[in-house]
Amino acid sequence: MNIEDFDFHLPEELIAQTPLKDRSSSRLMVLNKDTNEIEHKHFTDIKQYLKPGDCLVLNDTRVLPARLYGEKEDTGGKVELLLLKQMDGDSWEVLAKPAKRIKVGSKLSFGNGKLTATCTDILEHGGRIVSFDYDGIFYEILDELGEMPLPPYIKEQLPESERYQTVYAKEKGSAAAPTAGLHFTNELLEEIKEMGVTIAFITLHVGLGTFRPVSVDNIDDHEMHSEFYMMSEETASTLSNVRENGGRIISVGTTSTRTLETITRDNNGKFVESSGWTNIFIYPCFEFKAIDGLITNFHLPKSTLIMLVSAFSSRNLILKAYNKAVEEKYRFFSFGDAMLII
Repeated sequence: MNIEDFDFHLPEELIAQTPLKDRSSSRLMVLNKDTNEIEHKHFTDIKQYLKPGDCLVLNDTRVLPARLYGEKEDTGGKVELLLLKQMDGDSWEVLAKPAKRIKVGSKLSFGNGKLTATCTDILEHGGRIVSFDYDGIFYEILDELGEMPLPPYIKEQLPESERYQTVYAKEKGSAAAPTAGLHFTNELLEEIKEMGVTIAFITLHVGLGTFRPVSVDNIDDHEMHSEFYMMSEETASTLSNVRENGGRIISVGTTSTRTLETITRDNNGKFVESSGWTNIFIYPCFEFKAIDGLITNFHLPKSTLIMLVSAFSSRNLILKAYNKAVEEKYRFFSFGDAMLII
């Protein structure tokens, strides 16, 4: 398929720049895959579409305050690092600005020396490997010195960093939030559980590759970035029981979907305790083995994310729904409205 098959017109003013005061007050578009029916609801109406015995699968990753501002120790020149993923111990893959000034051996300082870093390698795509040095607990220092790395299409400052975290965020490691989960409040989750719906957690640490555009015309030629995932024995057992008892598995977000489909693909359709790196690319003609429903936000034109939702539904229905969302002035992307596909 061609990348242009996943294009649609999106007015810039529909890109949500700030989160709603009430997480669950966003709008919800509901797509029925069997009837092609489109409904317009509010997110709290999600309960109408869940049944006792179903299971919601949430990604409990926590976004790191991964943007650091500092200086080169030798020249005092300003530098910026964006932490992408931990490699080994205190070594991290990062994006650096200005990259051309940061060579192997360059020493960087942050917070008046509270945190220092040495560049140890330069990667093919221009990224860097740095080794950090500090006294104390790294994540506590990062909480103090780092800033939340908002997506590139969000131009406004976020007054409360917790609004770019899900209420159940726990496992530190993401460069971006699993945004489908931003709509849930603790109260809504409790109401869902009281209905007899199970809540299960997996972890996938979202990388910045999720924002990188597809640079090939034929999507078969696209190579996905790798992201780290984990599923516990408890979650694997829960999902297996739900499946055996005829319940539906509803994935919250494309990150949860990629994790679940990776695990079932690699284990003959079964849910098992596992962890590792996935670069699974889900696009039309993909055979889903794990999920029966999907809650997601509205995604970028020509992105791998709109390809994933097109695979779960159909390209024609998704493009019809997206055009309707534009017409009805839904809010798009990270702080935008939600879609349920069942």
